[in-house]
Amino acid sequence: MLHFRRATELDAMVIALLGRVTFNESHENFVDDKKEFKAYLDASFTVKQLKTELNNPNNFFWIAFKDDFPVGYAKLVINSESEFIASDSVCRLERIYVLNEFLHLKIGKALQKLVFEKATDLKFNWIWLTVYIKNYTAINFYTRSDYDAVGIIDFSIGNKTYDNTVFAKKLG
Repeated sequence: MLHFRRATELDAMVIALLGRVTFNESHENFVDDKKEFKAYLDASFTVKQLKTELNNPNNFFWIAFKDDFPVGYAKLVINSESEFIASDSVCRLERIYVLNEFLHLKIGKALQKLVFEKATDLKFNWIWLTVYIKNYTAINFYTRSDYDAVGIIDFSIGNKTYDNTVFAKKLG
């Protein structure tokens, strides 16, 4: 059975592990320098870093569970402007990460629904996100969810930058 709940600081360890594993699953093949990739994982998905993110009042996290086993999470960042959206009512879908083994259960779609509901409740008009240009699975997911490509930004891992597509969607 699937269920979802808002995450708290007590979930930092679970989210750090889910983030590290899912980012590795979805991006490892795209990054040339494996030492820099490991350094990125080591810096970005620590319990300390996730506690900081969970305690930021602009961040909202949800964890997805399959039979009480954590299998994914989402992160919404409110008041997160984008140079590609001419509005001050903007939030960012920073992460929907689901373990590969559970992608077939459509957990990403359910997490996205929770994010949309929260963003709409908070009266945001736009939501945006970024996806690596070669991450076709994620690009297809967001395209099917009626996001429009609105720009390109760089994302750095170590000394190399990777082009990411910026997607945006009008809410409501």
